[in-house]
Amino acid sequence: MMMEAQISELERDIIKEILNIGLARAADSFAAIAKDRVLLKVPDIKLIDVKELLGLVSEYEDSHIIIQSDIKGDFNGATLMLFSDDHVVRLSQVCLGMEEVPKGELSVMQESLLLEISNIITGALVTQMANILKASIYGSPPKAPKGYIADSLKDILVQHPLFQPLVFTVITRFTHNSRSVELPLLLFFDSKTFLHIIEIIRNFDLGKTNLMETD
Repeated sequence: MMMEAQISELERDIIKEILNIGLARAADSFAAIAKDRVLLKVPDIKLIDVKELLGLVSEYEDSHIIIQSDIKGDFNGATLMLFSDDHVVRLSQVCLGMEEVPKGELSVMQESLLLEISNIITGALVTQMANILKASIYGSPPKAPKGYIADSLKDILVQHPLFQPLVFTVITRFTHNSRSVELPLLLFFDSKTFLHIIEIIRNFDLGKTNLMETD
């Protein structure tokens, strides 16, 4: 099923704006942890097939720590935050005050930090999407999947093999002492959820709806 033709540029822009609102709300909370200015943006939205998605994720598995949060309720989706060794070192220095950060296995504090960052960003996205789209959705507690990532994504990819995920790539950037750190985030939904979101957007009265007026 080719869904690319089913989403207009206006609808794509509306989705990006909804996500940007959620990220803007997350920025202040993240800044309190990072102790500096935080910039969040949604640079791209694209539709890819399951094999391409798994290939994309597998490229990161050996070199990044992946933190996953599932999105449940009216929508079926997940977020994956990707942390490289350098990300972990920089975040440990800035957020935990660690001067010497050994690479390798994470300490309990380091893993808690990555889980909290993922929880803040995913929580803000889910809350704003729920408010704007009037949907009953919630994010599950973040986790660090062990083993092949497809096992953790089976609710989206394996149980619904014909669904084509809608993938949002998000770059989280924060600065500290004039240095910036970029953290990749993948946000995706199955195609049933995608069609549901598009249906809600198409029913918006754009003349009366202001996306910034959320609860």
